[in-house]
Amino acid sequence: MSLPIAVLVSGSGSNLQSIIDRIEQGVLDAEIKLVVSNKAGAYGIERAKRHGIPYRVLLHTDYPSREAFDQEMVDAIREAGVDETGIVVMAGFMRIVTPVFLGAFENRVINIHPALLPSFAGVNGQADAADYGVKISGCTVHFVDEEMDHGPVIIQAAVPCQAGEDGDVLAPRILKLEHRVFPQAIQWIAENRLEIKDRHVELRVAGRPCAEQPKADIHPSTYALVWPPLEKGF
Repeated sequence: MSLPIAVLVSGSGSNLQSIIDRIEQGVLDAEIKLVVSNKAGAYGIERAKRHGIPYRVLLHTDYPSREAFDQEMVDAIREAGVDETGIVVMAGFMRIVTPVFLGAFENRVINIHPALLPSFAGVNGQADAADYGVKISGCTVHFVDEEMDHGPVIIQAAVPCQAGEDGDVLAPRILKLEHRVFPQAIQWIAENRLEIKDRHVELRVAGRPCAEQPKADIHPSTYALVWPPLEKGF
């Protein structure tokens, strides 16, 4: 049985596309029941339309409070068929959700952040890392809690940073890995292989072969470290 998911977007939806692609390739055992955007012009909605996926545009400015907006999202997601067996995926959703939302989907909301948390939380993760002059950056998939970019980590991918690079140069390198680790994390949830213990997320082994990892190379575009390792198909 496929994992029912709702995907929240605010922008281009490239991570949404990576999830759609893995589902259509038959390697991700999930079904997108609904795509929700808080912005009318988000290209993620066009991606949903293109693939025949139900969608809703809910403008947060139409609601008197964050809690009222979140309750509307909860109602829409539940009506779409994402029940206690499903999850909510924040794929570039530029809103901090409230306890109203998190209480409705306890330990079932995940997010991807373009930095190696807990470093460089917030909306400018790539630029902040580049400006700081780090030698390694990357992305993090994590469970969502009431603090921004704070919940237990599921998987991280690290990429090299070169001196003088800014966030615009670093971002595409990180994004390539986002498109692999995010669907992988969802598949682990679909297989019921993750368990949260305090802040630690344990992955149960299932005997699936690992994907071939990028080899160490002097060129930063061809080197990455992903842990836990990606499995075949991702």
